[in-house]
Amino acid sequence: MHLGEILGQRTGRVSDAQTKPHETVDEDRRDFIHIATAATAVAGAGALAYVFVDQMNAASDTKAASSLDVDVSKVPVGGEIRVLIGGQPFFIRHRTSAEIRAAQSVDVSSLPDPQSDEERLVPMQSGEYNAAILVTSGSCTHLGCVPVGPAQGNTGDFGGWYCPCHGSHYDTSGRIRRGPAPSNLPVPDYNWVSPAVINISL
Repeated sequence: MHLGEILGQRTGRVSDAQTKPHETVDEDRRDFIHIATAATAVAGAGALAYVFVDQMNAASDTKAASSLDVDVSKVPVGGEIRVLIGGQPFFIRHRTSAEIRAAQSVDVSSLPDPQSDEERLVPMQSGEYNAAILVTSGSCTHLGCVPVGPAQGNTGDFGGWYCPCHGSHYDTSGRIRRGPAPSNLPVPDYNWVSPAVINISL
């Protein structure tokens, strides 16, 4: 064998030995890039999914705007307070003994929208009813006007509320008694947080 061939073979072995590690490094590098890219894509998809899901949850200020705690002990006897929740009006009335008796003495079967006074009350945590506190929607069931009441010095012909838009009269239980309104003032979803505080929610 000639010296050139021997040197050539040795050179070839050295070349092979130098090339294979580079190929291994390149393959490892490609694998790493593929794994890193996949991991980044998964993480990005997860973050995007979280954003979408989080946007579906109501914000804390939105939740707060859909409910309200009201201290009913602040409502004067024979008077009312009016509150807005989510842009909707509500009445909280502190009825006198005479107003309670008037509401309870009505022949329910004679009403346009038959409903007893007790049906329009929510029991306290003790299970007892506080008949003095009446909570209703503040929108007339005819076309949505806001009726006037004791705060405006006009309680209509039945001592409750009067809608000046088209002449609907409600009694001291918020039940329709005369006029075009088809139904009673709705009782909203509310509960007693304590003997003096109610929570009204939409």
